[in-house]
Amino acid sequence: MRAGVQVEVAALVPGAAALGLLAPPSARAVPAAVLADPDRTAQRLAALARRYGAEDRRVLATVWWYSASAVLLTPALAGLVTGRPLSARLADTTLHELAGGTLVAATSSAPGADLAGELRETLSAAIGAVAEAGGMRRRPLWAIAADSLANRLLALGRALGDVPRATALAGPLAAAVGAPLPEPRYVDVTGVRFVRRVSCCLLYRLPPEPLCTSCPRRPAQERQVLLEDTAARMR
Repeated sequence: MRAGVQVEVAALVPGAAALGLLAPPSARAVPAAVLADPDRTAQRLAALARRYGAEDRRVLATVWWYSASAVLLTPALAGLVTGRPLSARLADTTLHELAGGTLVAATSSAPGADLAGELRETLSAAIGAVAEAGGMRRRPLWAIAADSLANRLLALGRALGDVPRATALAGPLAAAVGAPLPEPRYVDVTGVRFVRRVSCCLLYRLPPEPLCTSCPRRPAQERQVLLEDTAARMR
């Protein structure tokens, strides 16, 4: 399969560049295998520590994985939704980062054969490295991966104009990947679908960042009001 085959998938998805399916010309290509390297991950966490003036490695690792996992999963999930399978293997994936180290896109260069198996292998390797670099347990990172999977399918569904079909893929895919990946969840609020988070990204621990609108740490009633407000602005 040609390295540019993802362009064919991206052509089927409106707003593909904003979703991270097309790399901007200014971005630097990095092999996704670096996500499985604890030393490289530790270097990234050190850079984030300088940026935020923070020292808690667990928080930094969680914030980093929250961003990286969403970018990493997008090509394979776009292939799933469009019916043109793309590999989720680290060896077949290239990440694209801006000068400051922010990941903005990922591209897959091979066909997908066993998406659940490839995701299990990829997530296990990356989460192991992040957990080691952050000095933390792996389970919270698996929960973040579940939310990233749910969020990416929701975003793809919105782009394609078929949210129910795209989000219906989340549960069966996660079940096929298996434990310790939690079941992705959604909630419909006044006719608009959102991810019902099973994880906290801990971004609020890095001032001046606030709690996310859908953060599970918010009181349920407060979260509902905020989601209703967001839904009203989206319709």
